[in-house]
Amino acid sequence: MRTYSLDDVHETRKRRDSWWTVYFVDPVACRVTLPVANHTRLTPNGLTVISLVLGLVSAACFATNQLIAGAGFFYLSFMIDCVDGKVARLKGTGTPFGLWLDYVGDRVRVVLCAGGLAYGQYTLTGDVSFVVLGAAVAVLDLFRYVNAPQMKRVREAVREERQENGLEPLGPDPLAVDVMSPDPLAADPLTGDPFAADSFTPGPYPGRYRADPFSVDPLEPPERERMGRGPRPRAFFRLFKRLNRFLARHRVRSHLVSGIEFHAAVFVIAPLAGAWALIPLAAASGALLLANEIFLVYRMWLFTRRHGASSSQESREHVLV
Repeated sequence: MRTYSLDDVHETRKRRDSWWTVYFVDPVACRVTLPVANHTRLTPNGLTVISLVLGLVSAACFATNQLIAGAGFFYLSFMIDCVDGKVARLKGTGTPFGLWLDYVGDRVRVVLCAGGLAYGQYTLTGDVSFVVLGAAVAVLDLFRYVNAPQMKRVREAVREERQENGLEPLGPDPLAVDVMSPDPLAADPLTGDPFAADSFTPGPYPGRYRADPFSVDPLEPPERERMGRGPRPRAFFRLFKRLNRFLARHRVRSHLVSGIEFHAAVFVIAPLAGAWALIPLAAASGALLLANEIFLVYRMWLFTRRHGASSSQESREHVLV
């Protein structure tokens, strides 16, 4: 059996990821991946189950008002969830069922932890605000994970429609080009860019994320003129290009508040800070996450206008079903 090195494990990291994962999870997950891959027979699916069990323990801790323990177990659950992906890419043992299990396990963990947090604080204080908090966290998380695959399907529907009409093939989304690399990688339909050119790119470690927005203007001058819009301020755009390059050098995605940061704020940072921080941090991170989702929907709207998507009834059914 092959012995893997830490460099091999580092190659399985996503090209760009959330800042929480890059700085606070990957350094631990990579070192845990090494002995797991070299000295155990644990499969990615087995690790996903362990992650889910740790998530259930976290929910139980929250429900009994053990906030610090709940935060610790949630962090461990997410860290093991990162390890299973690294092992799958390292050994090439990922399966379609594993993708489903990982997806469903994440949703179960978040819903149960949100419920546990709401139940524990409500029984302790009688404040119905915590019930609203738990419901809002669960709904926002589920909305995000329903919205992202649907946006990816919009692109696929536009691509198929252009092919059927004999139009020029759809190129990479300008907003998705990685300014740091001529070899852009694919987007994950849930946390990467839903408008990347291809779903996956073949290679020794498939499934890594593609970089995301602010690298080029999504509407070049001809498109902007056709839509009756003036030129975008160059200074503003250059600022975002520089920011994107800086973040890319550190493997950090340009959208700084995604689902991962939202979960970290609600289930790790706020519980560690204390019960007083639960509602303020959840509200602030939820608002930022919602703003990010609105931005992605706006990009989708720009994308469909840019490529002249005049969807038929059949195309709309393809996207929604």
